[in-house]
Amino acid sequence: MSVIEPGPRYRLPARPGLGWGSSIMIEIWDMWFPSMGATGTSYARSRVDSAAAGDRLLVHAAPPKLDVVVRDDDGKVIAEGRGLERHQPGPMSFLVRSEGEISLEDGWPSENDLGRLVILPGGEAGILTSWWHADDRSEWRWRVEFWNHV
Repeated sequence: MSVIEPGPRYRLPARPGLGWGSSIMIEIWDMWFPSMGATGTSYARSRVDSAAAGDRLLVHAAPPKLDVVVRDDDGKVIAEGRGLERHQPGPMSFLVRSEGEISLEDGWPSENDLGRLVILPGGEAGILTSWWHADDRSEWRWRVEFWNHV
């Protein structure tokens, strides 16, 4: 068993302040757990670079049902998925964007997913830098890199 090392998908700038500027397009990924309580509850709300989000990202420990709305920085809805359901247990799910729609895919990260954005419960977002899981999927180990700039 080996640990998968970081891939080329998305790299943060080598030094804070470089590579980031007014040209960054921000998206707000708003995830809602509709089956909790009388009217549902927020699962995660994250402001991320649209290049990092891309058309496929990971969400950690997604609830059994999820509503997802993606907005641009002005609040305009650019993609959404309602009533998305998990069908398999596991620590990660994929959110896939296609032509303004979001779908959820069950699955486990692979080497191809290193460098992919991961949104955690509550909305913290980072880049998956390593992943390993046992063949029987009874255990896993992973690392996520976080970087903030204010």
